[in-house]
This record gives sequence, C-alpha cells and structure tokens, in this order.
Amino acid sequence: MLALLSVYSGYNVAARPAVRSMRHVTKLAGGAARGGNPLMDITLEEAGEFGTTDFTMTFKRDGAVISPWHDIPLEAGNGLYNMLTEIPKMTLKKMEVDTKAEGNPIKQDEKKGKARLYHGPIFWNYGCLPQTWEDPNVKGDENVGGAFGDNDPLDVVEIGAASLSMGSVTPVKPLGVLSMIDDGELDWKLIAINAADEHAAQINDVDDIEKFYPGTVSGIREWFRWYKTPDGKPINAFGHGEKALSAKEAVHVIEETNGFYKDLMAGKADAGKLWTK
Repeated sequence: MLALLSVYSGYNVAARPAVRSMRHVTKLAGGAARGGNPLMDITLEEAGEFGTTDFTMTFKRDGAVISPWHDIPLEAGNGLYNMLTEIPKMTLKKMEVDTKAEGNPIKQDEKKGKARLYHGPIFWNYGCLPQTWEDPNVKGDENVGGAFGDNDPLDVVEIGAASLSMGSVTPVKPLGVLSMIDDGELDWKLIAINAADEHAAQINDVDDIEKFYPGTVSGIREWFRWYKTPDGKPINAFGHGEKALSAKEAVHVIEETNGFYKDLMAGKADAGKLWTK
C-alpha cells in the first residue's frame, strides 16, 4: 500500500506564483521500483509558470532525476495499480507526462506552441499507469477496427469523490475499460477507482459503478467523444460496440500494455523518439 505525505513550502493556493516548489515524500511498499528498491522518497520540483508551455514538474529521488513512467512501479499490491495523476478533476489545463523528454517530466501539453486547455473541465481525475505503453506498431483486432496503439502510457480515468493532486501516485482498482479510437489510433481509457474511496469496497466491476456513481460510465464516454470538437475535429469513436468492458478485460489490457512496455525497454519494439533511459 502507499502512504503519501505532502509538504508545501511557501505556496499560496489563492495566489499561485510563477515558480513554486512542492515536495512530496512518497513511500511505496509491496512493490519494487526498477532497481529493486521497494521504498522511494520522491520530490516533485516545479519550474516555469503553471499554465504555460514553460512549466515542468520533475520527479527526483535522493536528489537524482527519476522517470515517473519508468521508475514508479505498476503494481501496488492486492490487485491494485499505481495511478500517476496528470490532471486533477474539475480542471482545464491539459497536463501530461512527456514521454519524449529526458526524465519524462509532467508538462503542459501544447499545440502550435500554445498551451492546450480543455474547453470545459474534466469531471474525473485523469492520468496514466506507469510501465505501460500502447504500441503504435501493433495492429488491434476487428473490435477496434484494426487501429494501432497511440504511443502513450495507458490512460486512467479515476471516478472517486476526492480530487487527486497532479504528480500524486494513488493505488487504484480497475473497474472497466473503453476502447476509444482517436484520430484513427487506439487510445484505451481505463476506468478505475481510488482504493481509499468510500465506495471502493462495494464497486468491483463496471456494472457496479451505476449504483454509487450513476451516469459516470456514459458520462466518460460522451465527454471523450466530444471534447475535441470545439477545435474543429471530428467526434471520437469507440470500439467493442461502444461498450465499457469488464474489470477482467481491463486487467487484460493492463497486462497487455505492460507487455508492450517490457518489449520497448528490452529493445524489441521501435522506440522512435521516446525517452527510455
């Protein structure tokens, strides 16, 4: 399980400065990072003005830069997985792990040199699973129209009540998965819940979600279907007859994308411009 202690220095939430420092000390037990160390003290260092293309959040351990994609373990124990939060719920700024930059910091996503924002807030916490990768060289089956992977870690939509801070690592329970097709690429959306959520023990599969968080699955599907249309792009499609697949199938997707990741790190898959240490 994961214990998270956050220490904020000189940070005023109401008046966020252009450059601020935030320190998280995170102890991971029950899973080992690459290198075999089950305990990690992680410091998050921010530079640049938040909301601009100059912003970066760098992850460090013992003063050395580590990668949130490569150095945080995938599994959190007891059937849970570590979710790295990139975008807290009810926010607009499109933040993401930069898979092509050294150290894979979290950065402001950009388009044509300008910061990319959602046109409306995302209603759930959004992030990715470390040590996963959707291989752009692997063709999907007929259920996804033969689409190839989108070259990113596996995305996670966390549906719990609490807002998760950017850069935090949270054990989550997989509940289901949507096979989104974005611009012809397969972009799986794992639906999961914070293991500490008050309803986590009662929600074990995608069909249980409606009992406690009604409208969530259809809401996720429609939000991701339409969110790019204000930019003049077409709506996104979904494979598998637009059905949200079960928790068992979600775990299969996690295992498959972890397998693709292992092939990437072993040099068995083309890394392209990805930073792989």
